[in-house]
Amino acid sequence: MFETTNSAAQIGIFVALTVLIALLTYWKVHGKGANRTEESGSTKEVFLAGGGLTWLFVAGSITLTNLSTEQLVGMNGNQMLLLAWWEICGFVGLLILAFIFVPIYYRNNCTTVTELLERRYNGGSIRTVISALFLLGNILIYLPAALYSGSLFLKSMFGVDWSLLWFAAPMAIIAAIYTISGGLRAVAVMDTYSGIGVLAIAFLVVILALAAVDFDLSTVPAERTSMIGSIESPIPFHTLFTGMIFIQIFYWSTNQNITQKAMTAPTVREAQKGVLAAAIVRILIIPAIVVIPGVVAYKLFGSLGDAAYGKLVAHVLPGWMSGAFAAMMAAAVIAHTSAILNSSVALYSVDFHDKFIRPVANHWRLAAVVSVVLTITSILLVPVFENAKSIINLLQQLNGLSSMPILSAFIAGLLFRNMDARAAIAGLVWGVALYAFHNFILYVPDTLYPGETFYQHIGIGWLHYIDVMAIVLVTCVLVALAVNRFIFGNRAVFIWSKEGRRLAALEA
Repeated sequence: MFETTNSAAQIGIFVALTVLIALLTYWKVHGKGANRTEESGSTKEVFLAGGGLTWLFVAGSITLTNLSTEQLVGMNGNQMLLLAWWEICGFVGLLILAFIFVPIYYRNNCTTVTELLERRYNGGSIRTVISALFLLGNILIYLPAALYSGSLFLKSMFGVDWSLLWFAAPMAIIAAIYTISGGLRAVAVMDTYSGIGVLAIAFLVVILALAAVDFDLSTVPAERTSMIGSIESPIPFHTLFTGMIFIQIFYWSTNQNITQKAMTAPTVREAQKGVLAAAIVRILIIPAIVVIPGVVAYKLFGSLGDAAYGKLVAHVLPGWMSGAFAAMMAAAVIAHTSAILNSSVALYSVDFHDKFIRPVANHWRLAAVVSVVLTITSILLVPVFENAKSIINLLQQLNGLSSMPILSAFIAGLLFRNMDARAAIAGLVWGVALYAFHNFILYVPDTLYPGETFYQHIGIGWLHYIDVMAIVLVTCVLVALAVNRFIFGNRAVFIWSKEGRRLAALEA
């Protein structure tokens, strides 16, 4: 049972705000005067909100697609300030999206980022392979991880001993309803409404948390308050200058879950305004809310891992307000899950069903079927994440399997002409195999040598998985260029060379 102080008011406000967000979203998406195109079942209407979202909703959707409980629970669960580097560097990633990639996607009239690859390579196989990787990542990692972290937060804050599935299943089902009934338009609107509440209360949690310790973190161990990460930390300082920037470019500029939101505006300029607004929120607000509460929780309660944020929120917020925050966080999980569902349906519909089964007559109908299937699988996979020591560190390491290989295909395709798609696939396969070999064999103690990793044995124990991501990226591009030249007989042309500029002029 809930504690007395958390019972009636907390539950009542939780339910009321959840319903209010749903009603506001329905009114905006389906109500009188709603700006909805007539292309009811078209690809653009279902997956790009008809291209009619203003900068505010672009910014809100991008922010909350990223800022869900994986960040708030996972980063605070490390209980170290240096995790803020993920968000600080994300500011740079968003600038790259706004000024480099957004114009490219709009110029090529893309619905999925993989469409761009098909146009840049001689052959469409690379589009299919990378779409499959995105889909597998969404199904096996992003969807269940979002539900797991959200369920863990609600369980910790409400103080109940229920199975996580009791929280995960309702949120997943509601997320599917949003995706099925409103497409990306509903997701973006809900993201924005709930995002305003999440950011406001999360920032209040920071202030109240610091007040609870008299704004004094001096007694917290230095390694938890330093922004200079040691070799043993989750983010060694030197990695900011190796793989970190490439991780940010992949996540913000070539990841379907994020870039799809930037393609929902009517013009490039409106999209850029939305991305820049998201970047401002990223640098001014997000770093504080994803690390400070965790460090305060360490001072108050000790090492709690991923349960730290939920316990701190329950400690510093009054019952009625914690109920409001729970509603906002549940909405954030639902919106985040809906966004990934919508991206997954877009990838399947456009890159697989439309190409290999039959043309899609009505994307709403197909979205409903695929959403139901993915909702079931995501719920069933939630228990897999329960044994994770740190959800955010686990996600970052798993993402490395596909992120750098995928980014290498974009880099080779955008920087060089006359590239064969099969060469890019060869580079991609090389990257996945190399990173897997590193992460599951060379980087694991006792696998090859007792009591130490392979890197420690040869004297480079400082090598981190973020460093390896940079190595993977560079070698993927080199392998793709070599295979393109020596196996398929194509001479790649650098786009800014004299010949590259000449070919570009001919195409124009």
